[in-house]
Amino acid sequence: MSRIGKRLKKSREGIDREKLYSLPEAIKLIKQRAKAKFDETIEISMNLGVDPRHADQMVRGVVSLPNGTGRTVRVGVFARGAKADEAKAAGADVVGAEDLVEKVQAGNIDFDRCIATPDMMPLVGRLGKVLGPRGMMPNPKVGTVTMDVTSAVKGAKGGSVEFRVEKAGIVQAGIGKASFAADKLVENVRALADAVAKAKPAGAKGTYIQRVAVSSTQGPGVKVDTSTLLG
Repeated sequence: MSRIGKRLKKSREGIDREKLYSLPEAIKLIKQRAKAKFDETIEISMNLGVDPRHADQMVRGVVSLPNGTGRTVRVGVFARGAKADEAKAAGADVVGAEDLVEKVQAGNIDFDRCIATPDMMPLVGRLGKVLGPRGMMPNPKVGTVTMDVTSAVKGAKGGSVEFRVEKAGIVQAGIGKASFAADKLVENVRALADAVAKAKPAGAKGTYIQRVAVSSTQGPGVKVDTSTLLG
């Protein structure tokens, strides 16, 4: 553990933990310090002025990042017949109906994102206790319950990111890899921030986006000046 601690301590050198950096500056600092042996994910954490315990303050949505996520996403689709064939043709990794429900109930979840046609929701609804805690339950509000399975599958594969505010009022998401050019990461962050801003609920009062930080998988967090978030 001490070796990991030393690495993190060294990566914090040159970062003022109290300073609010512009978004481009913050991304530059994070990229410079992403020194792991693998391509680290760049992540963002946004503290919002909402209380998600109230239904009128829930924040969720989906956004297609202009430069993708750099992550290989396995997509599962609950569909039958022609829609199942369409999902397979679009590149879905796992497709099924009752058989797929049984696999998931048994704990065999071989996908990262989940899509369903509307007619499958009575079946998929049984999986709420399994998929819900993982943030994978299909929902029409974010386009994962749809008859247009081709667009949904290609979106999930191509860099769409689903976001949802957590209990503490925080939205977290991966917005690319350390190997991405800095300007590409900035574009991705701004696309996500814009989507979160547009998803502001009617019940939210006061400052909506309160605090923001970016980090890499094994690197320190860097605070971002929210006034630079949207360009």
